[in-house]
Amino acid sequence: MPQLFNACEYLLDRRLAAGDGPRTALAGPAGDVSYAALHDQVRRVSASLRKIGLQPEQRVLMLMADSPQFVVMYLAAMRMGAIPVPVSTMSRADGVAELLRDSRARFLAVTREFAATAVAAAAGAPELTGMLADGPLTGEALPGSPVPVHLLGELAAGPPDDVVYPTTADSPAFWLYTSGTTGQPKAAMHRHASIQVVCETYGTQVLGIRRDDRCLSAAKAFFAYGLGNSLLFPLSVGASAVLVPDPSRPDLIADAAQKYGATLFFAGPTFFANMLRGSLPADALAGVRLAASAGEALPASLYTRWTSHFGVDILDGIGMTEVLHIFLSNRPGQARAGTTGVAVPGYDLRVLDEAGHEVPPGIPGTLFVRGDSAATGYWSRYDASRQVFQGEWLRTGDTYVRDADGYYACLGRTGDMLKASGIWVSPAEVEAQLLAHPAVAQAVVVAAPDSEGLEKPVAYVILEPGQAATEDELVEFCRQALPSFKRPRKVVFVGGYPTTATGKIRRVELRRMAATVLVPAPVPVEPVLGEAVVRPGEPVPGDTVLPGETG
Repeated sequence: MPQLFNACEYLLDRRLAAGDGPRTALAGPAGDVSYAALHDQVRRVSASLRKIGLQPEQRVLMLMADSPQFVVMYLAAMRMGAIPVPVSTMSRADGVAELLRDSRARFLAVTREFAATAVAAAAGAPELTGMLADGPLTGEALPGSPVPVHLLGELAAGPPDDVVYPTTADSPAFWLYTSGTTGQPKAAMHRHASIQVVCETYGTQVLGIRRDDRCLSAAKAFFAYGLGNSLLFPLSVGASAVLVPDPSRPDLIADAAQKYGATLFFAGPTFFANMLRGSLPADALAGVRLAASAGEALPASLYTRWTSHFGVDILDGIGMTEVLHIFLSNRPGQARAGTTGVAVPGYDLRVLDEAGHEVPPGIPGTLFVRGDSAATGYWSRYDASRQVFQGEWLRTGDTYVRDADGYYACLGRTGDMLKASGIWVSPAEVEAQLLAHPAVAQAVVVAAPDSEGLEKPVAYVILEPGQAATEDELVEFCRQALPSFKRPRKVVFVGGYPTTATGKIRRVELRRMAATVLVPAPVPVEPVLGEAVVRPGEPVPGDTVLPGETG
């Protein structure tokens, strides 16, 4: 028989056994919560969840701010064998309803900031049997919930028990939704053992987290990255997590770092750039001993400017929701600007060409990763699972090159997907919104670097004959239906697109054209004889596929 293992016991009960009960587990605006108090709440909520009808392996969708309630719900669900599913708090009601239907969640846990979204979403989820909320879901501006509401405070006041569902290392523990490399939201299914793996590889062997650390993450806990930063890593060693429920802003995060004594700081390149633009003083992170970056490649110039200003080193790394956390990273004292570092202990990497052959150092290819924190696959997504989970190896969808010293550098996406603010963006989703505008005939969205070298969406639009629209109008039209990070940062009106001989749009050419639209144009260079010059706003001639190109 497999040995019993439950991730909640690994993160929480083990700390009490080590004598950490009086130590602070959670800090932030909601107040301090000790390990003993957290353990008590989790035991009570776990018992209450069973009493209200939640069963092992049923899903609990979590639309919750970073808060003690988030941590309690996540741990309590795993403790009693259910599957917590944290989802983006940036989602709109129709998106949450889609995830409720897809996951077949029986309960929806929500904090008050997202009550209206939750109530509207619940109306579109016929399999939902109840909601778990930190306050009443009724009021003058908020209609009542279509399903019974159980107050989290009452669940936490119920009688505790010591029952832990007999899970094993391979039992399903939690899901995380991702758009990943294939564009559509899908749930990566993680087992209980994955938590221990990431804590004891990146957490201890790269980050070097200690009991006296206080972790502060600009990335929220519904992200795989934020979940590790704000919950898994600190609890695994008896450290403290600083939880800030409000949307992350440079001034808010800097204030939290000082007020709550943060020593480890986690963010993505876009947030690091925003901190520099926010004119924060050099001592804003005076107590922080180390910063970590993930989500998108950290440009060398941004690394240099940020570390020079704040005096704190950044460990740039890459992770995937499908691998739970970072598997490739720089090391303290050994960071090489412009690279993503070397393989995290416990993970194997290889770079393959289009034929599936491993390439030598200096030759770019698609990055693949192998490690024990990999998800078991995507929920109800057979084709997508086969595309990404290839035996022991996972296809990342990123193009990388490795140097002779084993350091890897990111060259961008292998396919059409792009990352904005460290979050996957499907061009098709943005294109669909643009095409919903009556003046738009065609739209193609590609990635373009901004002045910091960070990837942002840029739209190339063809208008309907006789119709008119401005750039500001189309950007605002996208803003009304899409999260802010998905809206185009620039709309370029064109008369046509570069195409292959078979009529396929050459996105690679549009990406080349977009390379300067968000930054000041370089000094013009006269084209060589015979070279076609395409300017935004002009029709683009037909093109053919050159040898070695895929279009």
